[in-house]
Amino acid sequence: MLKLFRNLRRKLLSEKRLKNYLIYAFGEIVLVVIGILIALAINNQNLQRQRLKKEQTYLQGLKNEFQISRAKLEELIRVNQSNLDGAKQILSYCRPGLEKPTEKEFSELLYQTFASDISYNPNNSLLEEMINSGSLKDLTENELRVKLTNWLATLDDISNQENELSEQRKLIINSFSQNQYSLRTILDQSGITEQVIGVPQAKESVSNLSLLDQQFFENNLLQFILATQATEEAHYKPLLKDLEAIQQAIDLAIAE
Repeated sequence: MLKLFRNLRRKLLSEKRLKNYLIYAFGEIVLVVIGILIALAINNQNLQRQRLKKEQTYLQGLKNEFQISRAKLEELIRVNQSNLDGAKQILSYCRPGLEKPTEKEFSELLYQTFASDISYNPNNSLLEEMINSGSLKDLTENELRVKLTNWLATLDDISNQENELSEQRKLIINSFSQNQYSLRTILDQSGITEQVIGVPQAKESVSNLSLLDQQFFENNLLQFILATQATEEAHYKPLLKDLEAIQQAIDLAIAE
């Protein structure tokens, strides 16, 4: 084809047909430009396909991460609610004139309520990698990018609340550092010393039931209850809604 064009050009020049030659030259330029534009269009299409493929890979990875993070949060909400229920039940025994639980019931209730610390640890490895590498911009949905950025910021607030709850929990546990109360009794009566630690129970036990009559214990218990309720109502439940909104946004982006 190129040889044909060259021959045609030489023929026009040799015949001194300048007008026809100029028309031919212009046409050749147009053809070259069209060829370049076609090549650029093909290249842009290839880049677009690669970008979309990369975005879909990220979206699928984020979908998997947030599914795991949601399961962790739902389990944490369950544990936090269980701790709250246990603390309320213990508080009910602090009322004067009410029948007290047995030592075993009290020990099991204390262990079930305060043995588990509360700390949310979502799967954010891919999201953090995307942010650190600047790959978050590869997501075309601007709303989704905003939600993902806000998600990490919200987790900092959650961590602060969990630290406050942990401090309230420690106040309860520190009650047993006093000589008249025994952490060993709780572990013995709950079966932890033998089944978990692997040591025999103490031959004699110290009763912790008098704690229920102590004002400091009731005060600390109330602070724990308030912190536990705030953690769920003001932090975990709103966080779960944010997580669900992110999941919906990811699903919509994948479907597109």
